Amino acid sequence: MPRYPIIHSKRDSDSSSFLHAEKVELEFSNGEHRTYERLKGSGLGAVIIVPMIDDETVLLVREYGVGVERYELGLPKGRLDRDETVEQGADRELKEEVGYGARKLKILHNLSLSPAYMTHMAHVVLAQDLYPERLLGDEPEELEVIPWKLADLHTLVSRDDVTEGRSIAALFMAREYLAGRLKIA
Repeated sequence: MPRYPIIHSKRDSDSSSFLHAEKVELEFSNGEHRTYERLKGSGLGAVIIVPMIDDETVLLVREYGVGVERYELGLPKGRLDRDETVEQGADRELKEEVGYGARKLKILHNLSLSPAYMTHMAHVVLAQDLYPERLLGDEPEELEVIPWKLADLHTLVSRDDVTEGRSIAALFMAREYLAGRLKIA
């Protein structure tokens, strides 16, 4: 397990490079008025990739999560770049974070992070027929890649270092799709 980064300070931020607060005035059908605040993500959305090294094994990454101040085990993910399709973004992130490209990419669904106060959406992409290829990414340290059997998801989700809801949901979606129980158009 890598050593935790040192936190030198914490302070409120008036601005962020990727999150912006927005007030939304609403009137409901019963005449009630409310003002909500939500975080509005910048950019074109994100991808979360389920990379299958074989028919039964997914590749997970261990990455430091500053929000929870510990290392988390989950799926590779990242923001889409300008003029990039979902599939192109998924393949790029896969190469940057896992060191593999994919010959077969399938968009399974979209996931919101917290629809009550965030606009952010992530595309869940199943990546198959992987081949070794690495691109330089923006991670501050190399990510540990850990293979995990989809048949053992029940064990994975009980771990203290597996709490990211999008990764958990995407893994179950992929397992159900690969088993033929989830139909995607």
